[in-house]
Amino acid sequence: MPAWIDIHTHLNMLEDEPAVSIQKAKDNGVEKLITIGTCPGDHETVLGIARKHYPDVYCTLGVHPHDAKDYKASTREYLLEKAVEKEVVAIGEIGLDYYYDNSGRDEQRMAFRDQLKIAKQLDLPVEIHTRDAEEDTISILQEFDGEVRGLIHCFTGTQWLADEALKLGFNISISGVVTFKNASSLRETVKTVPLDRIHVETDSPFLTPVPFRGKKNTSAYVVHTAEKVAEIKGISTDELAKITKENALKMFPKIIWN
Repeated sequence: MPAWIDIHTHLNMLEDEPAVSIQKAKDNGVEKLITIGTCPGDHETVLGIARKHYPDVYCTLGVHPHDAKDYKASTREYLLEKAVEKEVVAIGEIGLDYYYDNSGRDEQRMAFRDQLKIAKQLDLPVEIHTRDAEEDTISILQEFDGEVRGLIHCFTGTQWLADEALKLGFNISISGVVTFKNASSLRETVKTVPLDRIHVETDSPFLTPVPFRGKKNTSAYVVHTAEKVAEIKGISTDELAKITKENALKMFPKIIWN
């Protein structure tokens, strides 16, 4: 069975207890998971899950653009203190979301920039969320060109966004959206992403892939996203598993995976 990593899941948001979700993932060949911090209120929970299930589970810590209004000096201090721990492999989920605008755009840009500074200071990668904010996302990333590495998670953007992110050295992570009937443009973009720059994820409990649409997503389903990506790229799932493992270990060097 191919060995997978789900580089973006929210174990604290799933219906099952984390231990149950992790076991279901393992039963489907998902050997490693990265559970994502999104706001000051969930950081301790997310970190606790990673500590308990290390080295099978790792985490990120960061403030999602929805929660940028809650980004304070104390948040920065917390990230600087906790992100050095062995379980924390990235700063994330950070970025810009102009679709919902749950936080003001100035607040979002401030929080995004400051967390990129933290990633630079700690030499950690970032997991980036961007929605309806492509130009500002790339503009801000250009300010850190060559200084911060990372990936665009759950990529659903334009070909332009993919091209610009790749130029800046960022990788592209593909979610279950790639299996959706109306995602033909995303599938075309996936064709253009170099194999050494691609990842797969679930973003569970969101964006459940075909054939499980209508159910809550879980890390066990990353295999179905991977199968579609392998089909698009014209390679076997075994080969994609090997490639995405190598990409993950390069992107997240804290991960222990023999």
